[in-house]
Amino acid sequence: MKDDLPALVSFSDMLIFDSFKPAPHMMNAHQLTGIIRAYCLQNANEANVIKYSHYFKSGYDAYGLSQPTMDAGARNMLQLPGMELNVVLEAAPELMKSGRYEETGLALLLVRGLHKQYTRDTFDTIAGWYEIGIRNWAHADTLAMTILPVFLKKGIVSIPDFKYWLKSEFKFKRRSVPVTLIKSLKTHEDYTALFRFLEPLMEDPEREVHQGMGWFVREAWKKDATVTETFLLKWKNSAPRLIIQYATEKMTAEQKLKYKKETKHAK
Repeated sequence: MKDDLPALVSFSDMLIFDSFKPAPHMMNAHQLTGIIRAYCLQNANEANVIKYSHYFKSGYDAYGLSQPTMDAGARNMLQLPGMELNVVLEAAPELMKSGRYEETGLALLLVRGLHKQYTRDTFDTIAGWYEIGIRNWAHADTLAMTILPVFLKKGIVSIPDFKYWLKSEFKFKRRSVPVTLIKSLKTHEDYTALFRFLEPLMEDPEREVHQGMGWFVREAWKKDATVTETFLLKWKNSAPRLIIQYATEKMTAEQKLKYKKETKHAK
């Protein structure tokens, strides 16, 4: 199918344009923004826009690039002369403010590919993106699943550095905390401490946060059912039901009954 084909535009052809001919180590944010937008325009697919819009209830302003096309584009861009993390970080705000799905998505893929250059300043810069243009679950989860865990793995930040994110006014920033910590379940032995850290989100008002929190609890249950079930029993009557639904998704029908909300007259 057309939407599963690799990138349709040749980067050697793109770079014949004067504005897209950076000398080695001279790429700048303006040039990168132009390259990304030209790539999106040349690979636009209206059929995909219609197809993918069903996954985004709050709106989907997009060119219609498939994920394979975006991945291929990012791989090629990473090979361009002078492609450095600081250039991507500088270009990202303008790309995000456009609201076009792929412009933000390609910026995130480039950041992911330049992980060897991460510093604490990189983390702080990314933290500010939620108020600029991280406005859907897909971009939030790209950050939380493939970028933010790297900062923890490298020791650039630690779990407490996410504490103020839990009270952020931006729901996708709050969602990113439990989704980021899913990978920490492989290395962090004290699940009770992880649950205690994330507990404020058990009373969050937003559906997207409920989904992220429920996802974390479900993954924790797979690895340590005893600690996780103790946590679920504590919250089964007061937590949003969507969290419980996600958290118990892999349980048997009989197991799920333990976490059914009790009625006022239940003993």
